Amino acid sequence: MDSSLVIVESPAKARTLNKILGKNYKVLASVGHVKDLPEKELGVDVTDHFAPKYVVIPGKEKVVRELKAASKKAERVFLAPDPDREGEAIAYHIATEIGDKKSLNGKIYRVSFHEITERAVKEAMEHPGKIDLNKVDAQQARRILDRLVGYNLSPLLWRKVRRGLSAGRVQSVAVRLVVDREREIGKFEPQEYWTIEALLEGEEKSSFLSKLHSFDGKPVIERSTPKDKFLIGSQEEAKKITASLTGRPYLVQSVERKKRKKSPPAPFRTSTLQQEAFNRFSFSAKKTMMIAQQLYEGIDLGPEGSVGLITYMRTDSVRVAPEAQEWARNLITQKFGADYVPETPPKYKTAAGAQEAHECIRPTYAERPPEAVKQSLAKDQLKIYTLIWNRFIASQMAPAELEQTTINIKAEGAPEAIFRASGSVIKFDGFLKLYKGLQEEGEEGILPELKEGEALKLLELKPNQHFTQPPPRYSEASLVKALEEKGIGRPSTYAAILSTIQDRKYVEKDVGRLKPTDLGILVNDLLVERFPELMDLSFTARMEDDLDLIETGDMEWEEVVREFFDPFNSELEKAMQITGKVRPQDVPTELKCDKCGLPMVKRWGKNGWFLACTGYPECKFTCPVDEPKCAETNEVCDKCGSPMIIKSGRFGKFLACSNYPACKNTKGISLGIKCPVDGGDVVERRSKKGKLFYSCNNYPNCKFISWYKPVNRACPLCGSAYLLEKKTKDGTVIFCPEKTCKYKEEVKEEIKEA
Repeated sequence: MDSSLVIVESPAKARTLNKILGKNYKVLASVGHVKDLPEKELGVDVTDHFAPKYVVIPGKEKVVRELKAASKKAERVFLAPDPDREGEAIAYHIATEIGDKKSLNGKIYRVSFHEITERAVKEAMEHPGKIDLNKVDAQQARRILDRLVGYNLSPLLWRKVRRGLSAGRVQSVAVRLVVDREREIGKFEPQEYWTIEALLEGEEKSSFLSKLHSFDGKPVIERSTPKDKFLIGSQEEAKKITASLTGRPYLVQSVERKKRKKSPPAPFRTSTLQQEAFNRFSFSAKKTMMIAQQLYEGIDLGPEGSVGLITYMRTDSVRVAPEAQEWARNLITQKFGADYVPETPPKYKTAAGAQEAHECIRPTYAERPPEAVKQSLAKDQLKIYTLIWNRFIASQMAPAELEQTTINIKAEGAPEAIFRASGSVIKFDGFLKLYKGLQEEGEEGILPELKEGEALKLLELKPNQHFTQPPPRYSEASLVKALEEKGIGRPSTYAAILSTIQDRKYVEKDVGRLKPTDLGILVNDLLVERFPELMDLSFTARMEDDLDLIETGDMEWEEVVREFFDPFNSELEKAMQITGKVRPQDVPTELKCDKCGLPMVKRWGKNGWFLACTGYPECKFTCPVDEPKCAETNEVCDKCGSPMIIKSGRFGKFLACSNYPACKNTKGISLGIKCPVDGGDVVERRSKKGKLFYSCNNYPNCKFISWYKPVNRACPLCGSAYLLEKKTKDGTVIFCPEKTCKYKEEVKEEIKEA
């Protein structure tokens, strides 16, 4: 009989624990959740205290059988999933499968650790605990709330908008933030303003730039709420002021030097890691968390085996364990010197409601700096690990000391004019020696040594035109920050929220920024109108607080669910009674119908916007928005002989008979390449997920398919009738499809000047 069984949720974590615990322990992985609400039914009895119906997740039956069999052979069972609500729920559901409720606290124990190190793991195993049922209830409440919203709103969206749509309790609020920001941008009216720069030179013949700060006793730019006010609003005013400043003597009115300390940033928590990884590497929140999970669960370091390199990565705390502070201080002393170690370890304030039992995200071992494990890490793993390492070590270092210099320059004469120049000099780099944020990388420049009353020579006066800018669209980083500030979601949910709203096509990326799609705006407006409480930011934040209270045992989960469900269900019943589809109004255009000459409008359909004739139903002519003329091609319909035209559908562009609807013949657009299997035409298609691929037009009778674009050129080495084109981050590669042929060429892309 095996003495002890340890069950975790991840195979990687199992390998790391197996190395630490040794042969007296058997470590198995559940590979995530083993039970959940059923997929094809609500799974929540709203008439019986919201009792959930949990089932073994399809495909997990074998895992459950193996866990049951192993638990029967073990004297003790330790459940060791992650130390958060999801981990607690996984532990509880495993316990209910491998034993009955009476045995949960018999031979079944709960252990949790925030870092997978020998010290932390063995300490946890020596002091096992019980499953925290309050945490389980909090996770269950969230799961039930999300199921009640998603399962009940989907039929409404199918009926009112189009089939296949879904909505989420928290994700829908995140979409609202993106939609509201887009409308704020749309309403923004740019305001013109001008600034005036003076290039000046002192006695040391060193030139520097200064900006006009005030003129005739009025500030050039007045920072005020809600809008900034500007003294110079046009080119004429700028020219007038510039002319009045020309030819005057310039004197140094005052020189102010202030020393200030710049404290290091706090170590990472989940949201700040996601934001910094996006800002530095353009990593999505989902990618950052995936890499962090790998570093936490264990990296194979060769002879050493699997080693957990960071602490738990889902945390809202910046607390640092005393032993970690101690080894960090020793390391800083050895590497940088005693001056870089503060007298006492820094203390960082954790946000209200954060779980202080958790630590920040930090490295687990002092003897494993990035350079020591570089060979064992993938490129992106090394980036994230180095970022976490440097941020943590920097957080324990001394503040930087800077000298801020502000020089006020007076243009003698009337009206009064004051120019200002500012700069900062680092007197002691402190933590900046190791870690510079993006804001430090743009520090102001050094100014020449000047003294009060010194005469300056004016070299140039330059007026500059500016326009106020609208608020920027959210990036993944700034949306995570907004969600955290507004109390929407928790560290474990940010990545899933961002991923879901993009997967559902409610939000898309435009030059790295999040932009609502037409579909996202349509669904958002429907939900805001019909479910104002569900879509209210403060209400959603209060729900998160209630879930926290369930976890601490200060609220009952059923009470929280009922307070939400009763008004939500009432609004749902009213919304379902409204007849008709919800769609945007037709948008008039200047285009004329190719068939009857009547005006065309932009109309919303099940696949998005398209152009339609206003003569409908007498004239049923339609075409894609990006191809308003639906130009005839050289192709002729093989069924009725009419010209074929190009149309766009959910799977991309295709050829359709112009005699539609009398003739509904369609076919793919040929690339001019014959299929190597049956001689048919190779055509372009799109998968259900929108991915481009190429196949024979005789599909499904012919199974030829390629994920790379065929090129109508013969291979110069083997004579293959065609080549393939592959896009990579470094450019385009043309290669032969024959596996035995090694022909390959790189296409150099022409760089166009801006």
